[in-house]
Amino acid sequence: MTDVNIFGTLPDGDEVFEIRLSDGTVSASILTYGARLSDLAFDGGNGPKSRVLGFATLAEYLADRSYAGSVVGRYANRIAEGRFVLDGWSFQLTRNEGPTHLHGGASGFSHRNWRIVDRGVQHVTLELRSPANDEGYPGALTARCTYRLAETAALRIDFTATTDAPTIINLATHSYFNLDGTADILRHLLLIPAESYLPVDAGIVPTGEIAAVAGTPFDFRRPRPVGSGVHYDHNFVIDRQRVATPRLMARLDGPVTGTRLEIHSTEPGLQFYDGAGFPGAPHAGLCLEPQIFPNSPNQPSFPDAILRPGETYRQVTDYRFSRI
Repeated sequence: MTDVNIFGTLPDGDEVFEIRLSDGTVSASILTYGARLSDLAFDGGNGPKSRVLGFATLAEYLADRSYAGSVVGRYANRIAEGRFVLDGWSFQLTRNEGPTHLHGGASGFSHRNWRIVDRGVQHVTLELRSPANDEGYPGALTARCTYRLAETAALRIDFTATTDAPTIINLATHSYFNLDGTADILRHLLLIPAESYLPVDAGIVPTGEIAAVAGTPFDFRRPRPVGSGVHYDHNFVIDRQRVATPRLMARLDGPVTGTRLEIHSTEPGLQFYDGAGFPGAPHAGLCLEPQIFPNSPNQPSFPDAILRPGETYRQVTDYRFSRI
């Protein structure tokens, strides 16, 4: 079923809506502000329990700096110095993390009120129009995000975007998962089927090196606890390009509730953030974000993030729940 209610009102008077989807096993609450997933519950046999972090009021979301549950873009993650060159033209983006451009800038997609353009019994589609030179990006972009209860115990997130001029795009979901409802996620067991990861510099920007995970704390090819004394905010290399059909990116197990989450996506990279900086509650949740590699526009060996007129950007990501 689908239920739509007013969640709150923005300072400019624009109303924020909450859309609730449920099929009896999985339920999701989506806010138009940031196209964010404010709640995702799975009934593992003992009643539905929330598996993501969120807030109860719009005021809390407006004050939040953790991007909790939001869609981040126009380019998720980091671009060094906020600069890139496209077709011989140099572009300067907003720098909102020291010298770095992060998650689309000071007023990225996570800070916009998307509009509902379609909804059905088990889905909702939100749209956002980003004008040319928005946060410094070339081209006027139209992005759509569809949340759909796709199959038994699964939520599918489908992104599309088109542009009227060459630009770059990299959308990602920024949910913080906690499958057990515990104070932290350090005992959760994580598997990431990646042979390589991207080392970063002091600004958490990839250096350009693609390093093997073997023999390092970044080897999650076999499940192991998240808490290992290392801070994770790194991109893992699942592939060097997008694929048409979502494939396994990560598997997360909650040892207390016996809940399993598998993330499948068409994207080449997976950003794993351990939530160490979550406001007021370090490690209360972790992020697993399918996406193109950070700083790809400045690294020729990284996957291409360019979108041109006549093309359609598309990303499909599934959250699949089960019992261990």
